[in-house]
Amino acid sequence: MRSILNFNSSWSFYKATNDINVAEGAELVNLPHSWNAVDGQDGGNDYYRGSCVYKKTFSKSELPAEDLHYLEINGANSSADVYLNGKHLAHHDGGYSTWRVNLTADLAEENVLAIVVDNSANETVYPQMADFTFYGGIYRNVNLISVPNVHFDLDYYGAPGIKVTPAVEGKDAKVEIEVYGTDLPANYEYHYSIYGKEGNLVAETNSTQKVVTFSIENVHLWHGRKDPYLYTAKASIVNGGNGVDTVSARFGCRTFKIDPQNGFILNGEEYPLRGVSRHQDRWGVGNALLPEHHKEDMEYIWEMGATTIRLAHYQHDQYFYDLCDEYGMVVWAEIPYISRHMPTGRENTISQMKELISQNYNHASIVVWGLSNEISIAGSTPDLIENHNILNDLCHSMDKTRLTTIACVSMCKMDDPYVQIPDVVSYNHYFGWYGGDTTMNGPWFDKFHEKFPNTPIGCSEYGCEALNWHTSNPKQGDYTEEYQAYYHEELIKQLFTRKYMWATHVWNMYDFGADARAEGGENGQNHKGLMTMDRKYKKDSFYAYKAWLRSPEEAPFVHLCGKRYVDRVEDVTKVTVYSNLPEVELFVNGESIGVKSAPDHFFYFDVKNEGETTIVAKAGEFTDECKIRKVEEMNMDYVLVEKGAVLNWFDIDAPEGRFSLNDTLGEIMNTLGGKLWFAKLALTLKKKMDAGKKGEKKGGGFEIDLSTGSGLMQMMGGFTVLRLTSMMGMANVSFTKEELLDLNKQLNKIRKPKNSK
Repeated sequence: MRSILNFNSSWSFYKATNDINVAEGAELVNLPHSWNAVDGQDGGNDYYRGSCVYKKTFSKSELPAEDLHYLEINGANSSADVYLNGKHLAHHDGGYSTWRVNLTADLAEENVLAIVVDNSANETVYPQMADFTFYGGIYRNVNLISVPNVHFDLDYYGAPGIKVTPAVEGKDAKVEIEVYGTDLPANYEYHYSIYGKEGNLVAETNSTQKVVTFSIENVHLWHGRKDPYLYTAKASIVNGGNGVDTVSARFGCRTFKIDPQNGFILNGEEYPLRGVSRHQDRWGVGNALLPEHHKEDMEYIWEMGATTIRLAHYQHDQYFYDLCDEYGMVVWAEIPYISRHMPTGRENTISQMKELISQNYNHASIVVWGLSNEISIAGSTPDLIENHNILNDLCHSMDKTRLTTIACVSMCKMDDPYVQIPDVVSYNHYFGWYGGDTTMNGPWFDKFHEKFPNTPIGCSEYGCEALNWHTSNPKQGDYTEEYQAYYHEELIKQLFTRKYMWATHVWNMYDFGADARAEGGENGQNHKGLMTMDRKYKKDSFYAYKAWLRSPEEAPFVHLCGKRYVDRVEDVTKVTVYSNLPEVELFVNGESIGVKSAPDHFFYFDVKNEGETTIVAKAGEFTDECKIRKVEEMNMDYVLVEKGAVLNWFDIDAPEGRFSLNDTLGEIMNTLGGKLWFAKLALTLKKKMDAGKKGEKKGGGFEIDLSTGSGLMQMMGGFTVLRLTSMMGMANVSFTKEELLDLNKQLNKIRKPKNSK
């Protein structure tokens, strides 16, 4: 019978080498492991990208007494080579999927297993350009699978050897079970069975055929969060009544439709998909997550009330897909075909898509396969379009039960040919953070819906960054928790009330590692999460979603915003409360200042700020409390100060009526003098980027189109020039203090329009 031996313990790790005979400098590690768990999230765009070696010794006598032995690697980023006793056995490109290697023929009594893992930059394996860290390592489980000669397939794209296709027909369901494996010898047959969630036998049969179909009467449907009911299909190879090998898969019976007018339809009912995107990494861990990390991630997403998760931007751990099935999440699954189309990377997109679908076909939670993300950031080309057509056709040939989608970059034109390729479309929009303002989001989708009424449209990314900075006057680009809360209040009201939108996904559920980032005062992270990277703090915006998505019957609550914002200078301060209950009463130092109702779940009160104040919000039987304190001057602990910055905003000379580095690019570019100034700056930036390319600095930096009419620069119009210069670190561009002060002097010479504030 099949035996699975966990191979995670006691590996010798050698950094910065591809020599499998290396003998010195070992670090003893257990898997999962990433060599970028620290340097991949501390900023500087300097995390190690290269080859490392993992070695393990074992005796053949330690293995189960079976005919064949396969090494199973569930995630090694991003390319890997397997050697057994010095012999090269396999190479794999793609850091997020499962793959296996047959070790049998080369096993000795005593064995040395070496795996060379490489996350260095190249032009053939995705991803190579993206706003997240490409952590290197063997960061998921490694197993040794032992099977008899007659067994279910272990060589087909890392798949489980069993494929289950349910089809709901009225109150019943037809369930096709297909298995992959070696041909059956005489006197062998398959035993197929289906079990209910409670373990009860639903159906069974014996057959020599690799495909059988069962009928389930009065089928129990998988219905998202409301009722994520799962069946289990099992297939065994038997000989004379004795089991030889067994595989199984859980599955759910459901129907779904994505309607261009009414959004997502689950089992004939409207089921709005409102949720989040998720990156898999954590603070101090990188992407080498343990099961308890995945479980905690799911529990927070479920608590918030999400009905959908976009698993970005790559294949996630099988355990997390299992959790999505169990918790009733509707899932968008995708490959890391992202940001920069590489003509030499086509085969890798195909192989990664084959692995994604083959390994995840049985998951009830998955409804769409994502072809790419922001891949047209530099414009669409014939080769890019052909690549998408190939992937789209591949998805439909491998899986006739699901749809395809893409996440388009904001400036991609609605009528771009590549937008027409998938079955449904979503856009990544950041109006109100990267340029524009929050009011632009809903109308943009209305315009798309009007122009393409038969194309389902969704929002695959939206969000803004927030750290532990605070203000009573939140503004776009200030990185305060208050602006993030305001932003999400506005986006919730705009997106959730448009029922035609097939799905909306906040970017992101958690802050995540992006070592090239130098912004917000904490380098090396993208801080758009509704929770911090260590999962220890729920930002106020988390509760804005909980107020909309959790029913008061299911999880009544009240939340006072601004608990980390204690010291306030104003005489009257605004206090925001989120609740899914219809009314909130606010008490200030024990006295009620009134009861308010808010159909949008957002309650606002004006509170006198005098001395020490205790504020209590009460909704039904639930209360929440915070404290504020009157101060004469702003507490500078609440004000963004860049970590390691060469210049901060308060160091900048900003004469009245003149521009400075503290003004936004959009404001400056609205003047003739500002346009001329930017033209000179663009030349300087281009020289710096060219110099960076010659220096061949590695680490996942971006290439930036600096032309004044480029969509990227239009998006960035909402950021101050100082903010943009720090963000240029993602393109390996840096400025000295003297250079920034000189730029500021140039801006000080340009007058602001008279009506400018």
